[in-house]
Amino acid sequence: MHIHLDLVGGISGDMFIGALLDCFPEQREGLAEIIEAAGFADLVDLHHEVTGDGVLTGTHFKVMAGATAEGHDHRHYSDIKQKISDSALDSFTKDVALGIFQLIAEAEAKVHGKDIDQVAFHEVGAWDSIADIVCAASLISSIGVSSWSVSRLPLGRGQVKTAHGRLPVPAPATSLLLEGFDFFDDGIEGERITPTGAAILKYLDPAPGIPEGANLKCSGYGFGTRKFPGISNVLRLLVFNRVQSGGWDSDQVLQLEFEVDDQTPEELAVALEKIRAMEGVIDVIQAAVFAKKGRQSTTIRVLARPEIEQLLTEYCFNVTSTLGIRHQLTARSILRRSQFTINHEGKDYRVKVATRPGGLTAKVEMDDLPVDTDVRQLLEALALKKYREDNE
Repeated sequence: MHIHLDLVGGISGDMFIGALLDCFPEQREGLAEIIEAAGFADLVDLHHEVTGDGVLTGTHFKVMAGATAEGHDHRHYSDIKQKISDSALDSFTKDVALGIFQLIAEAEAKVHGKDIDQVAFHEVGAWDSIADIVCAASLISSIGVSSWSVSRLPLGRGQVKTAHGRLPVPAPATSLLLEGFDFFDDGIEGERITPTGAAILKYLDPAPGIPEGANLKCSGYGFGTRKFPGISNVLRLLVFNRVQSGGWDSDQVLQLEFEVDDQTPEELAVALEKIRAMEGVIDVIQAAVFAKKGRQSTTIRVLARPEIEQLLTEYCFNVTSTLGIRHQLTARSILRRSQFTINHEGKDYRVKVATRPGGLTAKVEMDDLPVDTDVRQLLEALALKKYREDNE
C-alpha cells in the first residue's frame, strides 16, 4: 500500500490523524485503547467527527485536555521518552512515537544550543500534543503502509505565537525539520505546518511524487481548525494499491519468530493450529533446528496483520512454552491472483490463477482432486481460459 499526502491547507498532527481515520474508519475505536495503553486515559479526551466547509467533507480529529491534566505544558524530552518507553504500548507504536519525538528534540536542541536531554517541550509538551503523536504513531504502525509520498509544502506567512514569543512562519525548529522538502508560496497568511506535522513528515521520509503504476484505492480528508481564505484547510490523503512494474502489489506484514524445545510434537501441533485459526494471521511456518548443546528445537514463524501484534503475542505466550518472541515488520511482494470454481463432470474444483511476470499460471486446490486423477491439467487450462475471457 502507498499513501500520498497532499497538503492542500497544510499538515498538523490532528489533520494527519483525521485524514487517516477518514480513509480507515475501522481504526477509530482502537485509538481509545492506545491512549489507555499509553497511560493517558485520564489526561486527554479524543474527539472525531465528520465535518465539512461547504466545499469538501472529511474528518476533524481533536485531542482535548482531560479533567486531570496538569496545567503546565512544558515537559522535558527525557521524561516523555521514559513515559512512552515504560508504557503498555506495542513495540512498533513505541518505536514510531519515540522516533518522532526524537526528531523534534534534535531540532529544538539545535535551535536553542542545548543537549538533547535538556530540551523542554512547550506546545508539543502538552498532553494533547503528546497524545496526538502517540495516536499518529499507532496508525502509522498498524495500517501497514509500504511507502509514502508528499506534494509540495505550503510555506505560510506571518508569525506564530509560541512560549518563546512571536516567531516567523515556519518556526525555526519546523524549518530545520523540513529541510530538503519542496515548498511553494500561495500568499496565504498563517502557520500551515505545525512542529508535529513537520516531525511526522520528517519521520515518514516521503518521496516527492506518486510512484508509477499506483492504483487509487480511496481518498480521505483531515480538517484543521483554522480557516483560510479561498482554500479548504485540509490534508488530503490518497491511498494506492501499489502495483510494481513487474505486476505485483506490496504491503507490510508482522512477523513473529520464536523457538520451542520443551513441548511434545502433539501439543505444539495443536497450539500452532490455534494460532493459525486466529483472525488476522496469514500463515504459520515451523522448521526443525538444533539449539545449544545440540538440543533439537522448533523455530516458529508467524505472519500476520500488524494491527493484531499485541493480541497475537499474548496468545503465542499462552499456547506455547516459549519464553521470548522476536518482532519485526516485513515488506512483502504479492502476486495478483484470482480463484475460480470449475465444474467438470458434475464436480466443482477450485482453481487459483496467478499473474506472474512471465505470464499466467493456474493450480487446482489439491484437496479437491481425487488421488488417482489425470484431470488436473484440463482444469487448470479451463481456469486460464475463463480468466482471460473475464479480463478481455
